[in-house]
Amino acid sequence: MKYSILKIASILGIKNQNIAEGEISLLLTDSRKLSSPQETLFFAIETKQNDAHKFISDLYGSGVRNFVVTKLFPEWKSFTDANFLKVTNTLHALQKLAAYHRKQFSIPVIGITGSNGKTIVKEWLYQLLEEDYNITRSPRSYNSQTGVPLSVWEMTENTTLAIFEAGISQPDEMKYLEPVIRPTIGVFTKLGEAHQENFSSQQQKCMEKMELFVNSNVFIYEEDNKIINQSADRMVLSQKSFCWSRKDPDAPLYIRKTEKNGNKTTIHYSFLNFEYSVSIPFTDEASIENAISCLAVMLYLNVKPGTISERMMKLEPVAMRLDVRQGKNNCTIINDTYNSDINSIKIALDFQQQRKVEQSLKKTLIISDILQTGLLPKSLYKHVAELVQQSGIEKLIGIGHDICENSEVFTVREKHFFRSTEDFIRSNTWKEFENELILLKGARRYHFEQINELLEQRIHETVLEVDLDALVHNFNFYKSRISPQTKLICMVKANGYGAGAVEIAKTLQYHRCAYFAVAVAEEGIELRKEGISTPIIVLNPEVNGFEELFSKDLEPEVYNFRILDAFIREAERRGITNYPIHLKIDTGMHRLGFLPAQIPELLERLKSQKGLKVKSVFSHLAASESWMFDSFTQEQIDIIDVAHREIGEKLGYPVWKHILNSAGIERFINAQWDMVRLGIGLYGVSASGLNGLKNVSTLKTTILQIQEIPNHETVGYGRKEALNRDAKIATIRIGYADGLDRKSGNRKGKVWINGKYAPIVGNVCMDLCMIDITGIDAKEGDSVIVFGENLPVLEVAESIDTIPYEILTSISPRVKRIYVKE
Repeated sequence: MKYSILKIASILGIKNQNIAEGEISLLLTDSRKLSSPQETLFFAIETKQNDAHKFISDLYGSGVRNFVVTKLFPEWKSFTDANFLKVTNTLHALQKLAAYHRKQFSIPVIGITGSNGKTIVKEWLYQLLEEDYNITRSPRSYNSQTGVPLSVWEMTENTTLAIFEAGISQPDEMKYLEPVIRPTIGVFTKLGEAHQENFSSQQQKCMEKMELFVNSNVFIYEEDNKIINQSADRMVLSQKSFCWSRKDPDAPLYIRKTEKNGNKTTIHYSFLNFEYSVSIPFTDEASIENAISCLAVMLYLNVKPGTISERMMKLEPVAMRLDVRQGKNNCTIINDTYNSDINSIKIALDFQQQRKVEQSLKKTLIISDILQTGLLPKSLYKHVAELVQQSGIEKLIGIGHDICENSEVFTVREKHFFRSTEDFIRSNTWKEFENELILLKGARRYHFEQINELLEQRIHETVLEVDLDALVHNFNFYKSRISPQTKLICMVKANGYGAGAVEIAKTLQYHRCAYFAVAVAEEGIELRKEGISTPIIVLNPEVNGFEELFSKDLEPEVYNFRILDAFIREAERRGITNYPIHLKIDTGMHRLGFLPAQIPELLERLKSQKGLKVKSVFSHLAASESWMFDSFTQEQIDIIDVAHREIGEKLGYPVWKHILNSAGIERFINAQWDMVRLGIGLYGVSASGLNGLKNVSTLKTTILQIQEIPNHETVGYGRKEALNRDAKIATIRIGYADGLDRKSGNRKGKVWINGKYAPIVGNVCMDLCMIDITGIDAKEGDSVIVFGENLPVLEVAESIDTIPYEILTSISPRVKRIYVKE
C-alpha cells in the first residue's frame, strides 16, 4: 500500500510546510537497507549509540527525498527537492504512522508477547493457519519499538490475518506498541526473567506486557501461572480470557495429560466438554507449552479439532540460536551464549538432553553468572542448581563472581568454579575434557567464544598470516579508482579467498565496504553470526535455502527460472514482500545466467509477483584481464547495458547494474556504473599486471628435520627423484592435506627460506614435503615461506600451471589463520 507524502504529513500532524508531491511505500530506519529510494520515507531515529540524522546526506545522494527528522542540518539547505518532516520524536512518529495504517484493517490480528516463545508461536501459527488465511507476520523477531511498526506496515489489502510479536525491556514501552498492533486476539506465551532489572517486580513486568491486550477481544494465557493470572484480574482482562490449564478442569482449555513417546508428544485436552488429543513432533517442555498456545488460538478461530490434529503433527522446528559443533577428544559442543536468563537455561538443558540420546557422552555444563534477573543471587543460583540437578548434569564449570559465591548450592559430584573466563583458561581444566557433551551457557560479557575456540582448537605449526593493513591498502587502492557514487562489492567467498572471511569482513565493514559477496548461504550465515551487518549477496543459493537467506538478510543471485520460481513460492508462503534479489544475465561466459532471449519471459514472471524485488542486474566478464579479448569484453558490457535498460523500464523502478570484476576495474573503468566487484585484487593479486597492490596472505611452515643425503639416493614416495649430488634435505610441516598442490613436487615448486629459494624435491606427502636446502644456512625449527612477499602467489601458481585463485582457496581449514596489523 502507498501513501502520499502529503497524507503522511497530515497523519503526523505537520502543518504549514511546503511539501513536494510523492508516494511512499517503504519505511526505513536503517540506512544500510535502502532498496527503492523514490518510495522510501527515512526516519532519523536517535539512540544512545547512534544518531541516524548523520546518514541523511548519504541517503539523499542515493536518491531518497523524504525524511522524518527532529532537527535540520545546515548542509541540507541545498537539498531543495527533499521533504523534511520535522517532529518532536521520530520513533513516536514512526509508531503513529504505523498505528494509522493498522486502523485501515478490520481483520483478525494476533498479538503475541511474553518472555520466551514469541517467535516460535508466531511461526507455528503461520504453519498451522496458512491454508486458511493470507497472513502478514513479523519478519524474524521484529518485536522492538522499531520492529513492530515496520512489521505492521507490511499489511496490505490482501492480508486476511496478521500475527505480530511485541517485546519490551522498559516500563511504559508497551503503551506505544499497543495502538500499532491493536490485536483482536492476545497471546501471552511465558513469563521469564529477561530484562527483569528494569522492573520492580515480576508482576509489574507482567502487567506492562499485558498492556498489549487492553483492547483485544480475547486473551489467551496459562491460568496455572499465578503471576499472570493475578495480573489478568488486576487489569480486568480475565473477563475476556480463553485460558488453558493443566490443573483446572473448568478452564476453557483443560490439558488432561501429556504423553511423550519417542520423538513425539501427545497432548490430551478437553474443550467444550469434549475430549480430544493432538500430537506434536517434539518432546521438550518449551515446545509443548508453545504448541498449547497455538492450540488455543486455533480453537478460538473455530478450526476443527480433526484439522488441528492433522496440522500439528506436521509442525516444523523453528531455528534456534544455539549451535552444535564437534570438539576435540570426541567431545560435542553445544554453543548457546545468546543470553543467560533462567528460562533460556532450562531450554538449553532440555536441548542438551535431546542430544544426549544420540550418543553416550558425559553431560557437562559451563555456565557464567546470570545477569539482569532482578533476583537475589542466593535465590537465583538455588533455582539454577535445581535445574542442573534435574537435568542430570555430571560436571559443572561455573564462571563469575556470583556463581562462585553460591557454589555450595550445587550438588553436582564434579564441579569447578572460577572468577573469570581468563582464570578458567589459565587453569587448563579444559584440556581434560574427553567424551563429553558440553553445553556452553554464558552471558556475552564473559566471552565464552574464547572457550569455544580452545575446545575446537587445531594445533598446527603451519599458519597463514594475513596482513590486515595490506588488505585495507588494496581496498582503498581500488576505491580510489572509482567514483564516490559507485558501490564496491568485496568478494569474501571461499573463506575470504582462504584468508578467513570473518576477519576480512570485519575489517572491511569498519572501512565502510558497501557490499560483500559469498558463494553459498552458509558463508553468509557465518558472517552474520560474527556480527557482520553489511549487505551480503549469495552468488550460488540453493533452491531450498530461502529460510536461511531470509533469516539472515542475505540477498540471492537468481540465474534461472527454477530458482526464481522456487523463491517466488517461498516468499509468498512466508508472507514476504519486496525481498531483494540480484539477476544474473549470461552475456557470453556461459556459466550461469538468463540468456538475453529469456528476458521477456523473465519480466512477465517478475511483474506477476510481489515477493521478490530486483535490486541489481549484472553479468560476469570472461576475459577482462586479456587485451586479446577486449572486443569480446566490450560486447559483454554492451549486452548487459541493453538488458538492464529493458528490465528497468519494464519493472518500473530503479535497478542497479554491474559487470566489472578486479581486472575490469583495472581496465574498463568507464563501465563502473552502480557497482563493481572486487575479488582477487583485494587479496593483492592483479590479473592485468597493475602495480601498487600489497601482499595480503603469507603461508608459513617450519623445518622439522634436516638430513645429509648422499648422491644417487631417492627422496619421497615412489622414488620419483634421484639426487645427482650430495644434498642437504629438509623436511617441512606442510603437505597436500594443508593445500600444497602435489604438482609442486619434483622441483616444479619452491619455497623461500632465510633469503633464498629452495626447490621442493620428491613427491609431496599428505602432511609433509621435502626441500633441498644445499648451500642455505638453515636449521631445524626455522621458518619457511611457501608463498608471500618474496615468493608471490602468482609466481607459485605459474610454476605448476594454475591460477592464484586455486592456490589461495586450497589452504586447508586445519591451517591456523593469524591476523597481523600495525
